[in-house]
Amino acid sequence: MPYASNAGIQIHYEVAGTGPPLVLQHGFLCSLDDWYELGYVATLSTQYRLILVDGRGHGDSDKPHDEASYTLDYRVGDVTSVLDAVEVERAHFWGYSMGGYIGFGMAKYAPHRVHRLVIGGAHPYARDGAGYRSAIRGLMAAGGGDATVAAFEADAGPLPEGLKGRLRKADLQAFLAAAGDRPAMDDVLETMMIPCCLYAGEADPLLAAARSASEHIPHAQFFSLPGLSHWKAFEERSAVLPKVVEFLGAGGA
Repeated sequence: MPYASNAGIQIHYEVAGTGPPLVLQHGFLCSLDDWYELGYVATLSTQYRLILVDGRGHGDSDKPHDEASYTLDYRVGDVTSVLDAVEVERAHFWGYSMGGYIGFGMAKYAPHRVHRLVIGGAHPYARDGAGYRSAIRGLMAAGGGDATVAAFEADAGPLPEGLKGRLRKADLQAFLAAAGDRPAMDDVLETMMIPCCLYAGEADPLLAAARSASEHIPHAQFFSLPGLSHWKAFEERSAVLPKVVEFLGAGGA
């Protein structure tokens, strides 16, 4: 199982396929396995060398329990450490939800490592994580496991069996540490000269903020997905893949 090290934290990653390098960064509470199970890898690996990253606190990466370990610069360092480990200087980057937030961080802290940037279900504006932290503390009090699955499904609907199994075993203390408030970083938008594509489901509460962010990025593209919630805009790959593949293909190798 391959790992890259960033300031003592071990970050799990996997590589699949051949072609121009493309980093895939999952969302909060998920892992790189979701890209496999939802069919993204099977489709994209025929055209791209996929570099899938387990965010710190998730999957098979290390899971520190202190909030200070989850600042955005550390998360970006995790990605660049993986790129260094696989000897890739510059790659496309596609992040969803938390992964999209990390994508904005890549634009801020490591734009020279990104060729084309895809951000789904995320925005760069300030976010109060108190609600997430309260919910996670409630799950911890309930013992996690099935309570975690039930809470996720209450919001997102039925989940794939693989994800449910991972949620039952999740390190909730790490999730709590990772759910800190996010400071605004919209000052980066007008500096983003990387070709960018942003998107969100039309039933996602983050839609308006994501669209607004795209309007401040030079030459950015934006598309919305009719009828899809935050989770469904990730789960329904057939709705998003054609548009993202078209955008990435415009960048060549």
